[in-house]
Amino acid sequence: MSVRTFWASASTLAIAVVAALGMAQPASAAGDNYVALGDSYSSGVGAGNYTSESGDCMRSTNAYPSLWAAANAPSSFKFVACSGATTGSVSSGQLSALSSSTTLVSVTAGGNDVGFADVMQTCVLQSEATCVSRVNTAISQVQNSLPASLNSLYGNIRSRAPQAHVVVLGYPRFYKLSGSCIAGLTETERGAINNASNVLNGVLAKQAADAGFTFSSVVDEFTGHELCSGDAWIHSVSIPISNSYHPKAIGQSNGYLPAFRSVA
Repeated sequence: MSVRTFWASASTLAIAVVAALGMAQPASAAGDNYVALGDSYSSGVGAGNYTSESGDCMRSTNAYPSLWAAANAPSSFKFVACSGATTGSVSSGQLSALSSSTTLVSVTAGGNDVGFADVMQTCVLQSEATCVSRVNTAISQVQNSLPASLNSLYGNIRSRAPQAHVVVLGYPRFYKLSGSCIAGLTETERGAINNASNVLNGVLAKQAADAGFTFSSVVDEFTGHELCSGDAWIHSVSIPISNSYHPKAIGQSNGYLPAFRSVA
């Protein structure tokens, strides 16, 4: 074989390999029937641009499910995540979107089961001791009652979508400790809230694994972009109040989307 023929053959092979690799992911994504379940962290509260049909569920075109669907053009996309959803309301109100043809599911759920909003309100408005006590109550719920609720939800998802690849996403830590904040919560309160997030993510990861689902943490993506970091991707106490302690649009696009995309 001549040098020219060798390089022509090698180039042809390389082009074919690149073309095959380049086509593999879009072809797979294009064949997906994707359903996005969950609470406000999946619906996109805090990210703006809410769809009119979603009403109080506040589904945003800036939320990671919408961004992923826009980039990957799945065969079908059902976005039913809703602000305020618990594991129980996801089971009772969202799972009709699933079917035996569903191939990809994303879900965030668990924070509202343990009173996420009440924890933050207590910590903002009341004493440090009251805040820490309320956080510890939530941690106890995470450890003792949430696993059964997650097990029930995950079982219902699997029953409705037996062939689906299911991705459970976690929650970010809210605060950078020893950060730039000079007012607001105390460092003790911030540390307690961060610890609660760690415990919650640990339970979500274990229950997802037990169900045969994939858990994807968002902690790494949000590290350096917590409250008190100077470059927060999470709203602090905000107007409207519903935005408070939810990801901004950049938190969805640079935090949740990469965490989902890496395992979807």
